[in-house]
Amino acid sequence: MMDRAKLNVNELEIVLFKRNEKEYISLTDMAKFRDSERSDYIIQNWMRTRNTIEFLGLWEVLNNPDFNSIEFDGFRNESGSNSFTLTPKKWIQATNSVGIFSKSGRNGGTFAHKDIAFEFASWLSPTFKLYLITEYQRLKEIETNQYNLEWNVKRILSKTNYHIHTDAVKNYILPAKNYEKDKEWIVYAEEADLLNVALFNCTAKDWRDANPELVNNSMNIRDVASINELAILSNLETINAQMIKEKLEKKERFYKLKEIARYQLLVINEKDFIKAIKKLNDSIYIDKTKKLK
Repeated sequence: MMDRAKLNVNELEIVLFKRNEKEYISLTDMAKFRDSERSDYIIQNWMRTRNTIEFLGLWEVLNNPDFNSIEFDGFRNESGSNSFTLTPKKWIQATNSVGIFSKSGRNGGTFAHKDIAFEFASWLSPTFKLYLITEYQRLKEIETNQYNLEWNVKRILSKTNYHIHTDAVKNYILPAKNYEKDKEWIVYAEEADLLNVALFNCTAKDWRDANPELVNNSMNIRDVASINELAILSNLETINAQMIKEKLEKKERFYKLKEIARYQLLVINEKDFIKAIKKLNDSIYIDKTKKLK
């Protein structure tokens, strides 16, 4: 999902905001379902109930190791009384909450993690909650379809550049080394693994040995690569093909490719140009760089 998106619930625009890789929904926008002029009052009214305080506290205990449970106990003991009032700002400052945060300025307001936002929606209206969840799920389906399409495009691009890569091997490495016809596939595999180790830190065989269940489903290391990784792999294939034409030694090409892969991963992952939708657990990656000669 984008850092900021909008849900349209019965012609009411509700902002979704992404923070620290978690999705938050604007309680300020949601409260306008009850009172478009006094949304802050609606939120405060919800927060003063004991059920709300207990729900917020339990969510924080489960998700926030820095939650101030002592302050929470004080709020819980006071909640429900006629004199008890609680604002989002007071809750955040006293308990060190991460489930709710306030954002000032344009498009600001009070935001809550989606779990909490759905609870707030229940308090507002069960019907409103159903519409909100339906619209949220619709947005997630669109998002998933877009990312899958983008991943497929990158996979196709990687396959296209693979032909450029193998053509360079065929025209520049095989003739120079006089490989026998039935052993040519070894050279292609070695060059493919040069890219695999530079980017994934493991060979195709390493990956197969670590993931037999995926191999049984006819998947390979590139099938589980992220979009970011596929974009970089496509770049590496064309770069290595050019270096092969320039007759650079394999060892030199490897170190150049690894340096390029690390740099491009850093840039793309930090800037988040391309969303990663498939990622292999880092624990299966095995560094084989010292075996390359």
